[in-house]
Amino acid sequence: MTHLLVIGGTDSSGGAGLSRDIATAQTFGVPVCPVVTAVTAQTDGALLHALPMPADLVRAQIETALDSHQIIAIKIGMLGTQDIAQTVVQTLAPSNLPIVLDPVLRSTSGGALLDPEGAQVLRQDLLQLTRVVTPNLDELAQLSGVSCQSVTAQVQALQNLGCPAVLVKGGHDTGPECIDHLYDKEEQFQFPSPRLAISKRGTGCTLATAIACELARGQTLSEACQSAKAHQQKWLMA
Repeated sequence: MTHLLVIGGTDSSGGAGLSRDIATAQTFGVPVCPVVTAVTAQTDGALLHALPMPADLVRAQIETALDSHQIIAIKIGMLGTQDIAQTVVQTLAPSNLPIVLDPVLRSTSGGALLDPEGAQVLRQDLLQLTRVVTPNLDELAQLSGVSCQSVTAQVQALQNLGCPAVLVKGGHDTGPECIDHLYDKEEQFQFPSPRLAISKRGTGCTLATAIACELARGQTLSEACQSAKAHQQKWLMA
């Protein structure tokens, strides 16, 4: 049976991280092989503690998952440290599988979930392995290193780093519609939805995992993003 490999941290509140990834994949009928990068103690309002796993343990989890099952897609969330980020890059580089990267830099409550050195590994090495990265507007500015307000310039900076596609999430924007913009090489797509007066943790996890599930089921990237956006909207209103 084919599986989705999900790499990320735990969340004791159950609102985000691996628990949200697994719940999302279950709705798509896709079995998950989870790889734990960190254990966190969180509430809906605060990140209280985070303990990164040893990098060798992260490597062993990935290798045994790849050996045990037919992995057909990968979703990456929280990495935590430079050592873990480098280990993930080294272990996944030979796989040539579609990777969806949710660049988890900070928790919703503001706590750091990736050290600055790890963010550099993400920019310089991991982006080159991904099929699509899914930043919100704040993450886009931080990852791109471009301080101007031009989303197009920020996206171009990420693509210049070797990432073929960027899905810019519109949740941190304003206006009556929440529009996600997909920049995939020479093509651009928009995925609008009504902006909801609803706040839930785990929205980024839900969207990225849903995209990975749809890629695993053979959809094109634009189809996967559109389907994932519809799933996320349904989940938000549930």
